[in-house]
Amino acid sequence: MRICVVGAGAIGGLMAVKLALAGNDVTVVDQGAHLAAIQKDGLKLIWEDGQEFVAPMKAVGSAAEAGKQDLIILAVKAHFLDQIARDIETLLDDTTMIMTVQNGMPWWYFHSFGGELDGRRLDSLDPSGLLGRHIPAERIVGCVVYPAAAVTEAGVIKHVEGDRFPIGELDGSTSERGQQLHDLLVEAGFRSRILDDIRSEIWLKAWGNLSFNPISALTHATLEDICRFPQTRDLAATMMAEAQAIGEKLGVTFRHTIEKRIAGAESVGRHKTSMLQDVEAGRSLETEALIGSILEMGRLTDTPAPAIEAVYACVMLLNRTMTLEGSGVKMVSAA
Repeated sequence: MRICVVGAGAIGGLMAVKLALAGNDVTVVDQGAHLAAIQKDGLKLIWEDGQEFVAPMKAVGSAAEAGKQDLIILAVKAHFLDQIARDIETLLDDTTMIMTVQNGMPWWYFHSFGGELDGRRLDSLDPSGLLGRHIPAERIVGCVVYPAAAVTEAGVIKHVEGDRFPIGELDGSTSERGQQLHDLLVEAGFRSRILDDIRSEIWLKAWGNLSFNPISALTHATLEDICRFPQTRDLAATMMAEAQAIGEKLGVTFRHTIEKRIAGAESVGRHKTSMLQDVEAGRSLETEALIGSILEMGRLTDTPAPAIEAVYACVMLLNRTMTLEGSGVKMVSAA
């Protein structure tokens, strides 16, 4: 299969290597030193057990250079999607699928949703409507990403844990393309399920993203540390309870309790969340996809979320300060 992974970072890079090693024709789109390293030596993946895999693949600087594809995996962070949306058309063939693997809520959330909110645009994620205009929603298959990984140096991805990529059509239907995508992921060595309610799975993952990511960004603590410190554990639980109230008004079914979700995060260990990694590297933060979009849904459903609002305000200021200073924030030894 012809596959283009737009954004060969932690998750996109992990998927690109595994899919290429399974015999697919993979092209990655990236920039800077990471792109140069992939073009020179291929993309290296170090699995959690220490195994190393290197996959040579076509690597280009823009989607327009990649050619027609059977599958597009959009793996850039949500706030960078508008930078590549206009080029998506150059990748599309008659039956091209688009799989989204962003953290947090997707911009397409209300597409094929039904009811009075059907088709509503989320202003926090697509304020100008650009994504909706340039990325055909009917081609999208939703996906929830459970693996944790990090880019350790240019051209190198380190897998931390996890291998699950559940998928689902936006309207909950069973489709031939959904089965094809499921089989593709399994053949590459991932675990996958086809879900008839992809939004409930998105909320299950977003539960942790909206709480653990911003708390870690503000405190520089790992998942294990946040869950084992009583005050931040309680704060995460409060934020998750507020989010659950919003989700349930939108018809979401939460198949785990808050405590079970927190215990799952704690079991990951001393892992830095993606937002904390971005803070340390001085990159812009995924504030809207992870937090702002849920607050927008709260307003749509008249559901108060004071704890989420407070943490969101602090992370927004952190993001603004980092942008103005042009630098990240990292812990250094006081010795």
